[in-house]
Amino acid sequence: MKLSRIIIAGGGTGGHIFPAIAVANALRKIDASIQILFIGAKGKMEMEKVPQAGYTIEGLDIAGFNRKALYKNWSLPFKLIKSFLQVRRIFNEFKPDAAFGVGGYSSFPVLRYAQQKGIATFLHEANSFAGKSNMMLGKKADLIMVATEGMAKFFPQDRLIRTGNPVRHEIVNAVVSTEDAMEFFGLKQGKPTILVMGGSLGARSINAAVAKGMDRIIASGVQLIWQTGKGNLELVSSALRKRKELCVTEFISKMHYAYKAADIVVSRSGAIALAEICALGKPSILVPYPHAAEDHQTVNASVLVKNGAAIMVKDSSAENELVDRMLELVIDPEKCHAFSAAAKQLATLHADDEIARLMINTMEKRK
Repeated sequence: MKLSRIIIAGGGTGGHIFPAIAVANALRKIDASIQILFIGAKGKMEMEKVPQAGYTIEGLDIAGFNRKALYKNWSLPFKLIKSFLQVRRIFNEFKPDAAFGVGGYSSFPVLRYAQQKGIATFLHEANSFAGKSNMMLGKKADLIMVATEGMAKFFPQDRLIRTGNPVRHEIVNAVVSTEDAMEFFGLKQGKPTILVMGGSLGARSINAAVAKGMDRIIASGVQLIWQTGKGNLELVSSALRKRKELCVTEFISKMHYAYKAADIVVSRSGAIALAEICALGKPSILVPYPHAAEDHQTVNASVLVKNGAAIMVKDSSAENELVDRMLELVIDPEKCHAFSAAAKQLATLHADDEIARLMINTMEKRK
């Protein structure tokens, strides 16, 4: 069976969206005739980022389970039923040969419906601890592609393949000079530079720690590229934003420039952020998001820490500890070099190409 039409489902954060786009690009590179339709959640960032990448996307009225405020989940069953009806309409119109899920609110109804209809399904689990939705979907998936070893405890081993996490080509294969990167952010060459990012949606503890320690950071002669995340620019006063040692923005569109400019990276420990950090060999300080499902961000970060590639700071300790760790690491070239070398050893490149080939090959064998 030839893979001619595929639905790619998932989103919510850049960690789901950008790998999905990378796989879509890899599929098109192998076979330009493949038709690709994305399905996401209405109101989420995939509804903006996917069209910017040149792909069509349909939005579902779906939301995730709220672990912090359980009373807010009363409408979830109704939204799930509505999303299944929307998925049925999309499938009837698009008639896909396969569905590929990357995680996020829309993955479950899309892949569950595909499995009910006998349509091929493929999963990618980016984290070292599988989510419950993917574990359920994995029971009937044609192929489950994972980032790390030891995932057989979550998925059927006979359909499990370790591919690593897709990293955007424009990041891995970037041809940009340090001079151009510094000029893009309005910073000076030759000064220690830290990239601070809490993911596309921001990180409250990281932002609060950096805001509190900004005077110390600047007094130390350090420059900062600071992605606050959507809606968090108010943390930084207009006067501070004008400082020549600081470039602050809600979202960094040219991440390859930011990585090139940075000596070290401060980040949450989402799987895709870590894949990028390792691919580029960037020394890092990781602050896991404590409310991630099954605390998987701490598990993700622990892999780098155990391999001597990063420092981990607990979210609860970030306000008092993070800036100290940042300033210590950025002026320690020996430790930075050791972290960089260790991170590169953990990198898996070309995962997007491998995932695309695996899907196409599996479809060719499917009767």
